[in-house]
Amino acid sequence: MKMKKYTASTMAEAMKKVQKDFGDEAIIISSKPIYSKGFLGLFKKKYFEVVIGIERTTMSSIENIELKSNDVIEKNSITLQPTHVEEIRHELVTLKDLIKKQQTATTQYPVIFTSIIEQMEHQELDKKLITSISDELFDMYKNSREELTTQQLIRFAKMALRQELDQFSIGNQSFDKRFINVVGPTGVGKTTTIAKMAARAVLEKRKKIGFITADTYRIGAIEQLKTYANLLQAPVEVVYSHEDYVKAIDNLKHCDLIFIDTAGRNYNESKYINDLVELIDINKETENYLVLALTAKQRDLEVIIEQFERLPITKLIFTKLDETNSIGPIVNLMIKYNKGLAYYTNGQEVPEDIVEATLDKIVELIFQGE
Repeated sequence: MKMKKYTASTMAEAMKKVQKDFGDEAIIISSKPIYSKGFLGLFKKKYFEVVIGIERTTMSSIENIELKSNDVIEKNSITLQPTHVEEIRHELVTLKDLIKKQQTATTQYPVIFTSIIEQMEHQELDKKLITSISDELFDMYKNSREELTTQQLIRFAKMALRQELDQFSIGNQSFDKRFINVVGPTGVGKTTTIAKMAARAVLEKRKKIGFITADTYRIGAIEQLKTYANLLQAPVEVVYSHEDYVKAIDNLKHCDLIFIDTAGRNYNESKYINDLVELIDINKETENYLVLALTAKQRDLEVIIEQFERLPITKLIFTKLDETNSIGPIVNLMIKYNKGLAYYTNGQEVPEDIVEATLDKIVELIFQGE
């Protein structure tokens, strides 16, 4: 085995030369910064030195390489003793890590991007989405005829996120369908969310409403819904079977809108989805909303959405925004599952703490604080 020494003005440049000449055949021996002597000890210039080991067969195949005049490479070679080979092979891991770090360094964005990228990471946006937005910013930045400010870059980042979300149906709740079926796992605040939606339908849309509840598993669930219904002067039907459901629909035929509160169960088990489908008629007059809590892990939310694939989910609703510091999962799940967004809730008060989503509101929430 022989050694070669490379020096260059940056470590990335030195490693590029190593890769160009030897690819993955080289084994790193050492790497360190070095300094020129300068004038009277002053004005020293910093270089980086990388010493690599090459097998004899590899060395003989490239020893006729022509060096360009601007390459700073010293061609000193020595022969290694066999006892050193194992130690050198151990350094192969270091070489790979170093190359990876240098490759990352060459693709880093300008320092002015740091706070924007950190904000998107803090909001837990998907890494691919962050990269996509950052790449668009970088194209704008390098092609701009004038130096861009942080505020200008934030504005461009918001525009890029809007473009990503523009394809989805957000807000615009018209209550055109007669049946509003609200589903979701236990503990997400589903019944309270239904009450908030119903209150908006009464107060803003002047709709005559009724309720059907199939949440007969949770203690106090029926009483909770009846309390809200009394405040809105709306009838409530309790159902235990599909036959009960059919009768309830007939009893509420005078209502413009019927809100259906299904049981919150552990929907990791598909049998509960089957029970739900058998209980309720899903037809063209039904809108299905899936309620998810932002306090849950994104992977758990993904499992829930995938379990509800049998239902044609109209839009998502997210609760407990006031209990989390990151809302990126809203955006991530919309994009991953091609779902629209109806509302998000930010408290327990009825009907105040519910917000009909808009594209602008979601973008502003992602970049709040920037």
